[in-house]
Amino acid sequence: MKPRIPPPVLMLAAAVIMWVLHRRFPLAVWVARPWNQSGSVVAAIGVAIGVAAVVRMHQAHTTTSPMDPGKASSLVTDGVFRISRNPIYLGMALLLTGWAIWLGSASPWIIPPLFVILITAVQIIPEEQALDQRFGEPYRAYQKRVARWIGRPV
Repeated sequence: MKPRIPPPVLMLAAAVIMWVLHRRFPLAVWVARPWNQSGSVVAAIGVAIGVAAVVRMHQAHTTTSPMDPGKASSLVTDGVFRISRNPIYLGMALLLTGWAIWLGSASPWIIPPLFVILITAVQIIPEEQALDQRFGEPYRAYQKRVARWIGRPV
């Protein structure tokens, strides 16, 4: 199965939905001003992780396009890829988490976990299948060393 919607589009749609939930159904204020501005730190960490991943992929001369993961020319396992097999998606999830903190109300918090579930189902699993077909045992060994999202596999 090939992904149909680019992950940045999914992330932006999630961010818009979060804003709508905050404006229309704010529920309780979880993070009041000025503490909500700490969300920018979480978002900045997400951006840094994502940029580091893209830079490392360019250095390895492999594709950064999420739409055709079978075109990967090399398996990148160093840099931020030592802590996450999907640092770009981890960065996106952190961006959404930072946005939820910035918004401050409870209702947007439903979206980051849903984004993680959706991106795993529609993007990460197909990518893993393509990378397994392309790289075989080296990719399976990498899967055993590094978790899908962060840390070591359980």
